[in-house]
Amino acid sequence: MISRTTIDNVFESARVEEVIGDFVQLKKSGSNFKGLSPFSDERTPSFMVSPVKQIWKDFSSGKGGNVVAFLMEHEHFTYPEAIKYLAKKYGVEIEETEQTNEQKEQADERESLYLVSEFAKNYFHNTLLKTEPGKAIGLSYFKERGFTDETIKKFELGYSLDQWEAFTAHAIQKGYKLEYLEKTGLSIVKEEKQFDRFKGRVMFPILSMSGRTLGFGGRILTSDKKAAKYLNSPESDIYHKSKVLYGIYQAKQSIAKEDNCYLVEGYTDVIQFNQTGIHNVVSSSGTALTSEQIRLVNRLTKNITVLFDGDAAGLRASLRGVDLILEQGMNVKICTFPEGEDPDSFAKNNSLEELTIYLEEKAQDFISFKASLLASDAKNDPIKKADTIREIMVSISKIPDVIKREVYIKECSRIMDISEEVLFNSLAQMLQKDKKDASRKTTTKQEAFQVIPSEKQNVKKVDALYELERKIIELLLLYGKEEEEFEDLILETNEKGEIAFKPETVKAKVFEKVYLDLQDDEIEFANDDFKALYFEIINKLNAEEPFQIETFINELQSDKASSVTDILMDEERYVLHDWEGKEIYVKEKKHTISQMVSETILNLRRYLVAQKINELSEEIKKQDADKREHSLQDIVDYITLKKVLSEKLNRVL
Repeated sequence: MISRTTIDNVFESARVEEVIGDFVQLKKSGSNFKGLSPFSDERTPSFMVSPVKQIWKDFSSGKGGNVVAFLMEHEHFTYPEAIKYLAKKYGVEIEETEQTNEQKEQADERESLYLVSEFAKNYFHNTLLKTEPGKAIGLSYFKERGFTDETIKKFELGYSLDQWEAFTAHAIQKGYKLEYLEKTGLSIVKEEKQFDRFKGRVMFPILSMSGRTLGFGGRILTSDKKAAKYLNSPESDIYHKSKVLYGIYQAKQSIAKEDNCYLVEGYTDVIQFNQTGIHNVVSSSGTALTSEQIRLVNRLTKNITVLFDGDAAGLRASLRGVDLILEQGMNVKICTFPEGEDPDSFAKNNSLEELTIYLEEKAQDFISFKASLLASDAKNDPIKKADTIREIMVSISKIPDVIKREVYIKECSRIMDISEEVLFNSLAQMLQKDKKDASRKTTTKQEAFQVIPSEKQNVKKVDALYELERKIIELLLLYGKEEEEFEDLILETNEKGEIAFKPETVKAKVFEKVYLDLQDDEIEFANDDFKALYFEIINKLNAEEPFQIETFINELQSDKASSVTDILMDEERYVLHDWEGKEIYVKEKKHTISQMVSETILNLRRYLVAQKINELSEEIKKQDADKREHSLQDIVDYITLKKVLSEKLNRVL
């Protein structure tokens, strides 16, 4: 168990914008930050972070909460793991008792897979550095590659002994279940035998963006032609090779800082670049680039530079990945190395200055690179040249930004010596075809799940009472301790015997005004969640110490904290649309606090009065003549009251 003191210290130290900034590229937007949602595929920012309130909200998925909630949603941490991650990041000492074997067994399956993977990473690393075979074989190999002790430690490189079950037996002895060793792919189980998958290989741990161990890559050091040179962990609940990038954990901050990401193919390419001094580099680990991998980078930067080997046989096939990057609305450059060189060897044989200059000078815009590559094949063959232009236009058609498309068409026209008009016509045809294909797919799906609409479609009505109660919670959270002048209403009968309100100015704190008004009218919340929240907020505001929203949220249960976040961040939604950039200026709520409070309470009273009128109207149908007359008088009185409230509300508005 982690002590309460540790948890409080973590929340005091952690900054939500800094933590989320490690995973999502955030840009200043007024007093907040905004960025692309890490939970959905989007090109327009709908993700908002509030440093003042220390909360975040993703309007595309509906998720939100504090800094711990983000780590639990994004990294699938448990609550204790999120606290530990933040404690490590901010240097907070953790007070807790050590986990017993029994507690390890009680952890859920997904968590068990993470625990096993973390154990394996440490085991392989220690084997490399502290055993004779590890030093003689694994460490010697890494030293031959030119890796320093610091680099080996940074990437936590390891070695798996060339024995059938050295790791498996050791893990079981330490209390880890064979079931989870098999599910992570670390051990292979056949009938009654089990053995190590990565036997006799140097190990490259594959980490998530937050540093959790997901899987491994292992390179064999013998010349066994039957065994694969590189072997990756199989797919599991925690490792999906199409969704991870090797080196992203070490590179994320540098990618955001440099506003560019270098994409290479192999593990050693990443490591050698890092050792030379270029840290914003990741690898697709030898697999074909996927949309999910590109989106990982897209959260940190809009710019990718793809690095290819000088003699890459599959260079043309690799260009498919470039089209995927363009589809994500990102900017792509391509750089190739001299023949016989790859990123690993070139970085090893050159200084940081030489490597930096080479990358700056040789990186080409994708269209220039693709044109030169394909044009060399076409030469003087008109048909091949037409095919080349068509291939370039396919790439341009993937770009979602209209302005960028036009710029690239002009560039293609210049390089390939063809008129812009022809290229624009070709683009229009491609876009029209893509639109028809997409429409056809949508139609097919709709036909599969066709629903025959009724003659009168039921339109979902706004729940006025829900919205009013939600508004009261929002006002208390944002302005509960603010002191304002309110125009109080004293109900009285004038000389003509008519019901009227006499205005009277009073000075009070917002939470006092709300509480007394609701109590005077004997109004209770209809929504149970809001009711519970209301009393928690009132009690907190009534205490002598200052009311801090971030502290209050951190003390709430997760479901209540999520509700509070939804309420607080809803008012920030308009910031995403950049109204001020369009010369539309939204009036800040803090300028009309008393007006908002009065308006909300009056609306609530009017709603409840209208509800009472409806109830009496239904009851009167079932009553006899004597009771009916009395109920009619009640209805008249309530209608008069509703009219007075409406007049007062119009005055407030």
